[in-house]
Amino acid sequence: MKITRLKTWQVPPRWLFLKIETDEGAYGWGEPVVEGRAATVEAAVHELADYLVGQDPHRIEHLWNVLYRGGFYRGGPVLMSAIAGIDQALWDLKGRDLGVPVHQLLGGRVRDRMRMYAWTGGDRPSEVASGARALVEQGFTAFKMNGTPEMAIVDSHRKIDEAVARVAEAREAVGPDVGIAIDFHGRVHRPMAKALLRELEPFHPMFVEEPVAPEHLPSLPHIAGGLGYPLATGERLHTRFAFRDLLADGMVDIVQPDLSHCGGISEGLKIASLAACHDVALAPHCPLGPLTLAASLQVDAVSHNAFIQEQSMGIHYNRDNDVLDYLVDKSALAIEDGFCAIPEGPGLGVEIDEHFVEERARVGHRWRNPVWTHEDGSVAEW
Repeated sequence: MKITRLKTWQVPPRWLFLKIETDEGAYGWGEPVVEGRAATVEAAVHELADYLVGQDPHRIEHLWNVLYRGGFYRGGPVLMSAIAGIDQALWDLKGRDLGVPVHQLLGGRVRDRMRMYAWTGGDRPSEVASGARALVEQGFTAFKMNGTPEMAIVDSHRKIDEAVARVAEAREAVGPDVGIAIDFHGRVHRPMAKALLRELEPFHPMFVEEPVAPEHLPSLPHIAGGLGYPLATGERLHTRFAFRDLLADGMVDIVQPDLSHCGGISEGLKIASLAACHDVALAPHCPLGPLTLAASLQVDAVSHNAFIQEQSMGIHYNRDNDVLDYLVDKSALAIEDGFCAIPEGPGLGVEIDEHFVEERARVGHRWRNPVWTHEDGSVAEW
């Protein structure tokens, strides 16, 4: 069997889908994308196709190393996201060809279903309490909210008070047993994070995500020592080597690799194992589409330290189309009582409606994240 073609489609709301085809009719799907840079990653995928066409798709680890090491320059969000989608598609293809789910190829699942969480409150968090109550009524036992809108490197304590008040409102709305994840989104700089992290302690967060931007992770020991709740990060780290350095300092409790950004299933598994060596939990990042979610669930299935999975159904970014729209069988990723059953279909366990993909690709997208500014006109972290 040889790879013959890589096909890509940009589809709403902000995703890029990939299909790898072979001379024997076997195929696999993946989702290589950086949010807001879909066209750039698409170009990278087609550049990497030169290393793939004519090759045996079953040699996944070998092909991964060719893509990663063969170009000399390596890493970064664009190249690793392109590799990630290709890797997902190769695992999907191999599972389909052998008639088994990916998790069977990885040693078999360690769990039957995965706890899930949902988003509420939007980019600039508002109406958090009502949104949280609605999610709990749907059966979710955990949710995530943005902690704050833009915040200056040194800002007024009023911004901290407002962020704490929103979390307090959410906690009061859902009671003590529902997990509340608070995403700082890298918007909170070291001087303000020091105070905000401590003032959130009485509300017992399930975790605080990206307490500082990834380039400032070395500051964590100075600002977060002694906290009584977990810290999570990793969506903007792209290789096991970045996670190795993060885990070495012992200041993170949950890693959040994104299976469409960190090199795919192959690298995600290595990151999960590395985290397990440090007794650190796994909660894959996933605000993207159905293939990223399906790939994440395959890694969750075989990772004993996986404890919860993000998903983007109904998220504020999903205008025009949502996660399940592109599936032939929408029940494959159905969430019931806050859990999703590990997909048991061949490959990633989902079947993409290619005709619908073609139709929506004619609409396409040019999604860009907003550019925020502070009162003085300087650029704020989004």
